[in-house]
Amino acid sequence: MKEVEEYINVLPIAIQKIAQEIRSIIKNEAPDCVESISYGMPAYKTFGKPLVYFAVYKNHIGLYATPSGHEQFSNELSKYKQGKGSVQFPLDAPMPYELIRQIVIFRARENTDKFKK
Repeated sequence: MKEVEEYINVLPIAIQKIAQEIRSIIKNEAPDCVESISYGMPAYKTFGKPLVYFAVYKNHIGLYATPSGHEQFSNELSKYKQGKGSVQFPLDAPMPYELIRQIVIFRARENTDKFKK
């Protein structure tokens, strides 16, 4: 989607690579997702329900998999700074792509199960 590409393309090159990888994970693990910009950040929905959002900040990437994605992975996320429904992955540390993948898979499955009911 053009809007998300524009969001990513204005970032510094090194950060673009991180954002593109996160975007790829989301689209690979939830191929039917609808991509848009919401609340000023890349947003993904399945079955009309929020899946995940992410945003790039000066010192971190914020991931929003509210609320169940954070609850389900509370142990794995405990070493990261968190807010209500958000987690901050510092840009000066390795990005936990596999954890992000697991969260997206969990949220996609959750949205699918809700839709089927």
